[in-house]
Amino acid sequence: MSSFRYLDLLRLTLPEIAVALTGMLVLTVDALLLKRVTLPKRLHAGVLVACAGCVTAIFLAHNSPAASLPDGMLVLTPLTTIMQTSLLALSFFTLLLCDSIRFTEDIGEYLALILFATAAMMFLVGTQNLLLIFVALEFLSLSLYLLTGFDKQRRQSSEAALKYFLFGGMSAGFLLFGISLIYGVTNSLDLLRIPPAAIDASLDPLLLIAIVMVAIGFGFKIAAAPFHFWAPDAYQGAPTTSAGFIASSSKVASFFIFAQILAVGLANAAGAGGWQTYTPGWAPILTIVAALSMIWGNLAAIAQTSLRRMLAYSAVGHTGYMLLGIIAQTPRSLSALLYYVVTYALASLGVFGVLSALDAEPVDRIADLAGLARRAPGLSFCMLIFLLSLAGIPPLSGFFAKFFLFTATLDAGNRFGWLWLVLLAIATSAISLFYYLRVLKAIYVADGPRDVQAIRTPPVTMFAIWMLASLVLVLGIAPSPLLGWIEAAIRAVGV
Repeated sequence: MSSFRYLDLLRLTLPEIAVALTGMLVLTVDALLLKRVTLPKRLHAGVLVACAGCVTAIFLAHNSPAASLPDGMLVLTPLTTIMQTSLLALSFFTLLLCDSIRFTEDIGEYLALILFATAAMMFLVGTQNLLLIFVALEFLSLSLYLLTGFDKQRRQSSEAALKYFLFGGMSAGFLLFGISLIYGVTNSLDLLRIPPAAIDASLDPLLLIAIVMVAIGFGFKIAAAPFHFWAPDAYQGAPTTSAGFIASSSKVASFFIFAQILAVGLANAAGAGGWQTYTPGWAPILTIVAALSMIWGNLAAIAQTSLRRMLAYSAVGHTGYMLLGIIAQTPRSLSALLYYVVTYALASLGVFGVLSALDAEPVDRIADLAGLARRAPGLSFCMLIFLLSLAGIPPLSGFFAKFFLFTATLDAGNRFGWLWLVLLAIATSAISLFYYLRVLKAIYVADGPRDVQAIRTPPVTMFAIWMLASLVLVLGIAPSPLLGWIEAAIRAVGV
């Protein structure tokens, strides 16, 4: 019987196993067969093997049966399939963008770290056990620390990795302390078994402390104010592809599991933070964090001259918007949240994809993009799509993501319950248009150097950027397929 269970477990985790084995295969092939080959050929071979592993994992994930192991150790549902597919797709595009990197010769190690981080995220979204959530989250974090500091030639990269590690270690302590308190109060690590126990303990001060600790721990992971201080340095100092991976894939996984913990495990301790409807719980805490993130993220982004730091503060603002989907506590708001986080990840990865294509030139300040439209019209047009989507301009996916999320939040409130928060989100979103347009002004209006040659982008990198831009546009023109898929999965799960 035990052997059957182990074989069954291996069958259910085949997508994660495929990604992890692909990472080890990339390491082996690069170390044993490609050490004497030129760097571009090593990159092509490594990226090809890694992308093949991601495609294989997508196929295996879609053919995995629904299952639930005891204590929430592994929970496979249609919603899990959507999230794992999204994570694998984002990793696939990140790997394609790696085809043109030149900051390291350790190709196998770098690609393997991306794959190991992807496997950790797949385990993260596929479990409802608090202990395994913590283990997967820390495995993911360790991979991201290494990816941040992988450019050994730049001091900024090492400094960013150190800050990321120190803040990450501190947040892990808060999260582990919160999980231990939840276990102590409810006597369970399974998210599905916690709600009945949380009813009796709804007024327990220890449970309230646990909620605060968990909010602090995940506030760091999702870069919510005031726990975002690592993000500007990480976005600016990390290699471009690493920063894009952090801004996209890790955000998707972290938001999904954070929503799972609150909406499934601590649903009975939510409370309320709407207008004149305050009751203690995690909802009022997230309300404050969301409002602070929207205000601080967008105002701080205006003051930035560094494009990457501007994107980091912009990410803080978007985190505030996304938290609305958790605060509203309805299936519709959850589906809007997942649509938002996936489309945001595509646009963010696209922006960093464009920057990775410009890595041959020093691009850090917004002014460095002056005249880019004349030197690289294709890259400039893609950057236009990505930034306008982040700003929420129709008919791009970012507009519909905000529309669905804001309307779902309004419908969840009683009378004027969440109206003030939605109005704040709309106002700060309008502010964000200013700094996104400032970047586009530099690209299309400002005069750049006259004697600079046209920028040549490697075909694989350009293909990945165009595909990301196409997805952002298509998911805006026709949002129903993805949104309907998510809504059907949520109904099937019964969240």
